[in-house]
Amino acid sequence: MSYGRLALCVVGVYSMFLVLSVPFQHIDGTSSEKFNSPLFLGTCQSTLSSLAALGYMYLRKKPGQPFRQMLGLFDSPKPVTNGTANGHSNGHANSSEKTKANGSAKANGHAPEHKQDTRFDTKSLLLRYFQCAVFITSAAPFGFAALSYITYPAMVLGKSCKLVPVMIMNVLLYRRKFARHKYIVVAMVTLGITMFMGFGKEKPSKAKASAKGEPSAYAQLVGLTYLLINLAIDGATNSTQDEIFARYKVSGQQMMFWINLFCTALTSAISVVPLPHIPVIHPSEGGTAELQVALEFLRTHPSAVVPLAQFAFTGALGQLFIFETLQHFGSLTLVTITLTRKLFTMLLSVIVYNHKLAPGQWGGAAVVFAGISVEAWVKRKDVHAKRVIQEKEKARIKTL
Repeated sequence: MSYGRLALCVVGVYSMFLVLSVPFQHIDGTSSEKFNSPLFLGTCQSTLSSLAALGYMYLRKKPGQPFRQMLGLFDSPKPVTNGTANGHSNGHANSSEKTKANGSAKANGHAPEHKQDTRFDTKSLLLRYFQCAVFITSAAPFGFAALSYITYPAMVLGKSCKLVPVMIMNVLLYRRKFARHKYIVVAMVTLGITMFMGFGKEKPSKAKASAKGEPSAYAQLVGLTYLLINLAIDGATNSTQDEIFARYKVSGQQMMFWINLFCTALTSAISVVPLPHIPVIHPSEGGTAELQVALEFLRTHPSAVVPLAQFAFTGALGQLFIFETLQHFGSLTLVTITLTRKLFTMLLSVIVYNHKLAPGQWGGAAVVFAGISVEAWVKRKDVHAKRVIQEKEKARIKTL
């Protein structure tokens, strides 16, 4: 079942975000004017994504399940003794088992200590969701700003190393440890994608149109700084999502609903305020609310509504697969899927359109496939070991 779910998630992410990445010449087919309202674009997608998650949860809702529980919200936590919460949502351990697990309170002469268990605290959970929304909202401007200073291939090369900040942030923020083979897989995939993109012949369109050629050293430094900030925030986002799944045991659709709801609230609030010109954060002209600019553009270019709706719709469906992957396989697997998407697209273009790859690109692809094979082999070995243990346990029970 896990392999089938993983395959479905991979196909879903690839297909939805391949549709998202298809370019078009003009947003309304008649004009060369550009739609310069990224906040409005993000608001449309996050709104539709939260509605998609809500619809999915409603269709999968169990009969008689309270609406609050469907949304992944918990009742107020009860005080626990000496940290006896066992980390599971059922909490059905009896008092005698808790006493044995924690030792006798009479032995040390102290009364039982009561403290709040924040594992199922709704307020702390919502704050985590809001934290992710702030990260996501603030990361995008730095990514866009980086493209103004560095070339697109340099941006892709930087993004190919995203596995590294995700792992670093997991370790630094939440002291999470990974199996030894995970570090090897991350290194191999990062190296392979870097080779694949580095040996490619793709050139940035700006460099072709510019007589000055490559960006200056100062511009590259500024662009690299923005890119590193973007990667660090992305890593913090993914590691926080892993922490939410580990601590609160919510579903992927519940997380998708709340994070997108908070993202919608944040971007809506920012887009209606006539902010001044702020580098990176609010690069558009000051004094005019972005929502006003976006609505005016759609009024004068009504045919732009269709591609914007397609963008929001495919993004919402893609997020369903993204959060399903996050819930069951973690952020490292998700980032591996999203990073290898372009690699597989390029390999598919070789088969379909007879495109040629440089020898270094074939070497990079081989390194990536080797890394993925290591991950698959270890997982298969773990699954086999678990099955052997389960069979032995069943045999032992039968003998009793």
